[in-house]
Amino acid sequence: MIRTALTIEQLWHRVPGGTATATLGLLDGLAARGDVAVVGVSAWHARPPNPAFRTNADIRHMWLPRLALYESWHRLRVPRVQRATGHVHVVHATTLAIPPRSAPLVVTIHDLAFIDRPQDFTTRGMRLFTRGLELARRDADVITVPSEATRYDCIAHDFDDARIVVVPWGVTVPTTTSRPEVLDRFGLQKPFVLWTGTIEPRKNLPRLLDAFARVKGDVDLVLAGPVGWKEDIGDRIAADERIKTIGFVDAATLAALYAATDAFCYPSLKEGFGLPVLEAMAQGAPVITSRGTSTEEVAGDAALLVDPVDVDSLAEALHQVLDDRDLAARLRTAGRSRAATFTWERTAELTMQAYRRAVEHAG
Repeated sequence: MIRTALTIEQLWHRVPGGTATATLGLLDGLAARGDVAVVGVSAWHARPPNPAFRTNADIRHMWLPRLALYESWHRLRVPRVQRATGHVHVVHATTLAIPPRSAPLVVTIHDLAFIDRPQDFTTRGMRLFTRGLELARRDADVITVPSEATRYDCIAHDFDDARIVVVPWGVTVPTTTSRPEVLDRFGLQKPFVLWTGTIEPRKNLPRLLDAFARVKGDVDLVLAGPVGWKEDIGDRIAADERIKTIGFVDAATLAALYAATDAFCYPSLKEGFGLPVLEAMAQGAPVITSRGTSTEEVAGDAALLVDPVDVDSLAEALHQVLDDRDLAARLRTAGRSRAATFTWERTAELTMQAYRRAVEHAG
């Protein structure tokens, strides 16, 4: 039995995002096993996280609030997580907020977008990620990454490939809210293209809006997700009555939207994995996503792949899926089959292999 302290602070983020969803999936996968005991570690909070990001895992809180805890971890390398958890065999940092190496240390690096596109991130975020990357390179016994794309990026930035384990995420297929009820709630009476995520620059929404403007006819574009940072598209959205923003929606509602959409379009510029692509395929949505990124790994041959910076290519893909029912049907079937191969059980098994390797490496 391996007892692991696993950081879960992202569950309390204003915009939890895919890393929080992946952490919850990993917790569920590990909880189903009999060879690991997981203790979640977070900063001090007066309230629980958003109901959509709560877990039944055993959670222990450090006595410092988030910003103070991160600064103390990164600058002073204290406090040890064991102050809250007691003895553990492994410390697993699931983001680049890196606790001190007080036991064999596993670090998950989701992506290195902050290096490629620093202009897309806040000053505070850049400081956290840069220092976290230094500590991961120096202190981690094992690095886990969700895709080969992130693995290649890590190698390019001086990580030892022998320490890296690729651990793809799984997909949870939630109970779907009634499709007619969801469509009525958001006034979706026409065919629609769906996008979901946090509204921020690397999601490439301006080009999606440019491509959608070339789609003629009675079709809507639905943007589901919270407002993030450094992306102001409000005026453009307001100028087209076919574009509907619906904000953050819970997993069951999102599943119904995936199942009902005529095309799911996710032309992100940079992802560590691309969980929305997998979620959409699991619900049978015809998917359009970016070539040359981790989302191509996830989609395989079950989606239309486009150059995300080529608006013409993106618009043509939208026309293809919306106009060709046979193509859309093939993508729906292929997507479901592809998504079925991504399970949290496999994620948990590969993570356990990483834990065992970290313990062996530490000797």
